[in-house]
Amino acid sequence: MAETIEDITINWEDEEGRLLVKELKKEVLTKGSWSTIMFLYQEMDKRTGEYKAPKIRVGRYQKRGGRYSLQSKFNISSARQARQLVEVLGQWLPGMGDEEE
Repeated sequence: MAETIEDITINWEDEEGRLLVKELKKEVLTKGSWSTIMFLYQEMDKRTGEYKAPKIRVGRYQKRGGRYSLQSKFNISSARQARQLVEVLGQWLPGMGDEEE
């Protein structure tokens, strides 16, 4: 758990210190007691030691007791899936109006 948005990462090492999940980019979409963060990351293939193709994760974090904890996440596992999401969002956005949340 992290105390600030800036401290939140998805980098993850195993007990031997190998970086199994490597954060490439991070974008904070919303801040507050509920925050949404999008990450571009890679996972290491344990067999080869090479990093796989990048993926995207959108995570929702709740701040409680001064610390953020992950409450839910959604992984976009391929460029194809990301393109499909962009296409659908492009179709739906005009009907949502221009209001800011």
